[in-house]
Amino acid sequence: MNKNTGGTAPRTDVVIAGAGPVGLMLACELALRGVRVVALERLTAVDETIKAGGINTPTAEAFYRRGMLPALADVQKEAFGRFHSFVRQRQAAGASSVRPAPRFAGHFAGIMLRAELLDTSDSDFHHAGPADEIGFVSQQALERLLAERAAGLGVEVRRGVELTGFDTDTDGVTVHVGEAGEAGDAGGEELRAGWLVGCDGGRSTVRRLAGFPFPGTDPEITGRQALVEMTGAEKLGMGWNETETGIYSHGPVPGRILTVEFDGPPADRSAPVTLEEVQASLRKVSGTDVTVTKVNTATRFTDNTRQVTEYRRGRVLLAGDAAHVHPPFGGQGLNLGIGDAMNLGWKLAATVLGHAPDGLLDTYTAERHPVGAWVLEWTRAQIAVMRPTPHSRALRKVITDLTGTVTGTTYFAKKISGVWHRYDLPGDHPLTGRSAPDLVFADGTRLGAHLEDGRALLFVLTDDPGPAGRAAEYAAGYEGRLRVVTTRCPDRPELAGLLVRPDGVVAWGAGTDEDALRGESCSGAGADKAGSGADGDGAPARTAGTATATRTAPAATCTADELAALEDALRRWFGAPGGTSDGTAA
Repeated sequence: MNKNTGGTAPRTDVVIAGAGPVGLMLACELALRGVRVVALERLTAVDETIKAGGINTPTAEAFYRRGMLPALADVQKEAFGRFHSFVRQRQAAGASSVRPAPRFAGHFAGIMLRAELLDTSDSDFHHAGPADEIGFVSQQALERLLAERAAGLGVEVRRGVELTGFDTDTDGVTVHVGEAGEAGDAGGEELRAGWLVGCDGGRSTVRRLAGFPFPGTDPEITGRQALVEMTGAEKLGMGWNETETGIYSHGPVPGRILTVEFDGPPADRSAPVTLEEVQASLRKVSGTDVTVTKVNTATRFTDNTRQVTEYRRGRVLLAGDAAHVHPPFGGQGLNLGIGDAMNLGWKLAATVLGHAPDGLLDTYTAERHPVGAWVLEWTRAQIAVMRPTPHSRALRKVITDLTGTVTGTTYFAKKISGVWHRYDLPGDHPLTGRSAPDLVFADGTRLGAHLEDGRALLFVLTDDPGPAGRAAEYAAGYEGRLRVVTTRCPDRPELAGLLVRPDGVVAWGAGTDEDALRGESCSGAGADKAGSGADGDGAPARTAGTATATRTAPAATCTADELAALEDALRRWFGAPGGTSDGTAA
């Protein structure tokens, strides 16, 4: 542990500024490994402002791997109920635009992807197991579930307060805390911690005070999302609608609307969103005389698109919107932030607990910055396609034609769902760097369920006693950080072993079958709900894929080179055996 140089200030291991979904997810990951966490949140209750409407495959996998899938399934069931209520309301009102709800695999700039055109045998579609079933979950519901989990894990969440400043030294961080909204830090409390993580949103105080460079592009549009009550709603088209003055979306739940205008950013984005503003924007973009009678929740957004150049400066780190901002199309921001938290959580915990190899925290930026940069480019591309100009409309038609093909739909769905991504990790096994497939083992257990305690896993899947014994011998020095599971995988008999990091990423593999990797035995339809975070004209599709029957293959074994690579991977990611920290991280 770091030496306390903060005098009498209360001591904790990590202070997290911001207790939204990203901050709470990170706090839970740290607490799961026994790290003491204090999370500071200016809001006095869970934020109910309308935001993302769904999650992608990696986010669903993260919750599944921590045992939270049943709770998400209940939330999704309720969400589907609201969607069907919305359709019934439209039908009862005699709306001419109501049509049977299609299965969709997400959208790109409001261009819907038809699920029946997906090629789920594509090698990027790994089998996510029960997580394939989850996608239609709102950010508000996710935050409520995470708040409950954090409380159960003993995380101290202080509401109604915020970080007002901090001082860093070689041993840690002294955080100044004040009542939310107060000027300066006079009269506030001090907290001493080893580490500070800014999860405090797009206008991050931590980012600003720490001096993180934040390059990007300035806003040019104004968007609004709201849950409203209105008369004349039957005059609005369902789903995404292009007009001469912008874009609007209606649904997929009663009263949910979104408008986008392309005539510049708002004069004052911090000003409250009023009923009059929502109604004026909706009427302007839709060309109808719809009357908004009540605004239950509303928010304003722009296409301000920026990313810090590094996610860590000494003992200060950033995650979520504090590290990257972009327009919210497709719910990419929520999913990106949860990915940050999963990647950082186990690495920071290992550092706090004193058994991280040198450079482990640096891999957080190395792995997550490219993902964030890609999301920024993806959202910029959508803005270019959405503009109500002749050039953009021509480009939109080309993309619409592409999404009418199997190849085009599959390409876009892979990107939206997040299944395409692979970290650039050492090792030549085809699964290395990818999210681990949810393998079903001979005893009926699933890979994802083994990750609930947040420890890394070494799956020894070979009956060959020599390699099996050597693998177990290597892992013995990592007791408490790594659990060894010796079993067989009937559906993937060619696999001899897998090393899976706490975030579910494969760090090492032995045994290869290229046919299986193309989807013969481990394909899934996780991308069927890839874009359920977007506003659309139909309910997100449920999974349609299933694993094929057990195949026969030669008994799996590990080569000497593969065993040497395992030893290297253990040191690279978990340090030297026995709890020391003289290993080397990539």
